[in-house]
Amino acid sequence: MTHLKAANHRRMPWKNGGGETVEIAVFPENAALGDFDWRVSMATVATDGPFSIFEGIDRTLSILSGDGMGLAIDGREPVLLTRESTPLAFPADVPVMATLAGGTITDLNVMTRRGRLEHSVKRFTVDGMLAEIVQVGTVLLVCRDGTVSCTYNGAQIALDHDDALLLPLDSPSALQLQGSGTAYLIHIHAL
Repeated sequence: MTHLKAANHRRMPWKNGGGETVEIAVFPENAALGDFDWRVSMATVATDGPFSIFEGIDRTLSILSGDGMGLAIDGREPVLLTRESTPLAFPADVPVMATLAGGTITDLNVMTRRGRLEHSVKRFTVDGMLAEIVQVGTVLLVCRDGTVSCTYNGAQIALDHDDALLLPLDSPSALQLQGSGTAYLIHIHAL
């Protein structure tokens, strides 16, 4: 298990220059915006505008804070994404226009290279103890608020606000979670 502390996340400008993103993890390590296999990041969105285009990439977006964001995704009905919404998957290489519902938001972006990898994102609340079964692949656990401890193979790591845990798995495994907070479980696997 690798503990990715929030203070060490890499800050960088958006691909389209419209804001700033906080990169939690990327593979290969230190990959540029045009050549990653997968990437997990957070972005603060303060104004309406278009999303950056990432050719050959699939994306899942979750709202972490704020009143939400309306998304007009090319070829789909417009949707309002809020903190309570299920994480929304869509292609990152189609035009997307974002409209803030009531001011600045922070979102969680998970992106994988289409044809090589797939991903899933699950938001859940930890209140006490919880066991999550995860499959073969790369697992990231992002703690959005509160404190969530994760135990795997006898080792335990406590995650605070915006900390993450990176765990490569070569067999299905159980993660034991404990604490009080909101977390996002991201699973990335090869096709």
